[in-house]
Amino acid sequence: MAAPLAHDPVPGASVPPNTPESGHAPDSAEASRLRLAPLHFSDPWRWLARGAADLIAAPGIALFYGVCFWGMALLLGWVFRSNPEYTMSIASGCLLLGPFLAMGLYDASRRRELGLKPELGRSIVCWDQHMGSMAMLVLVLMVLELIWGRASLVVFAVFFNTGMPSTTGVIQAVFNPENWEFVAVYTVVGGIFASLVFSIAVVSIPMILDRDTDAITAAITSIRVVLGHTGVMLFWGALITVMVALALWPWGLGLVLLGPWLGHATWHAYRGAVRWPASSPASPEPTSTQA
Repeated sequence: MAAPLAHDPVPGASVPPNTPESGHAPDSAEASRLRLAPLHFSDPWRWLARGAADLIAAPGIALFYGVCFWGMALLLGWVFRSNPEYTMSIASGCLLLGPFLAMGLYDASRRRELGLKPELGRSIVCWDQHMGSMAMLVLVLMVLELIWGRASLVVFAVFFNTGMPSTTGVIQAVFNPENWEFVAVYTVVGGIFASLVFSIAVVSIPMILDRDTDAITAAITSIRVVLGHTGVMLFWGALITVMVALALWPWGLGLVLLGPWLGHATWHAYRGAVRWPASSPASPEPTSTQA
């Protein structure tokens, strides 16, 4: 039998003050004292391992959210076939919606870490106690989404001044060596906005769920994690990108499994990267190694 994860609580242990039941919110002084834990290139693999353990422990919850992620992939594919000029806009919308769907998975991982039973009903409505912070973060991400979509349309307009290409035209343009400038610009523009969304959301949403922090503190902390551990977080982002790309074939079915897996893993990325003052821990502090 596999050994339990190093930060798994002891069964029957008392629930800390800040649990899914208590609704503890840190004051500004406490939030200012949080620190970033050292990260290593082996940590993303550890987050994935712990995410897989959560997925296995709550397969029904994983299936529900996995089907939601698959539906998003089907929508993205339909837009690409019918209106390719809006693909980047819809993709950014999926990147926006995905973390909020994953919030239910964060809740399941958090409850399991605290020794509580994950529940689908609770996971679906876990955001309602954090409406203010989530609304502000949604607003920031929505602005980024709109700018991203507009920038994508501008890139298409500059390189296809005879009109928007069809789906076949887009594919031919991407794989035509003569259009390397278009591919390069489109990739750079998309990469910049994807990096911004990733930097703001990778830690902020789990942090809001865990501590009910305000959106600004959560976003700044998320950016601090990315800037403070740029190499590791770039590796984590690249790993996510490659896994999602592979999961899209065939027909995006892989997202039924990968979506919830990455959701659970993202919770453990937050828990591994952010340390709160020991005076009022939300959850038992994880260690950097497995038992």
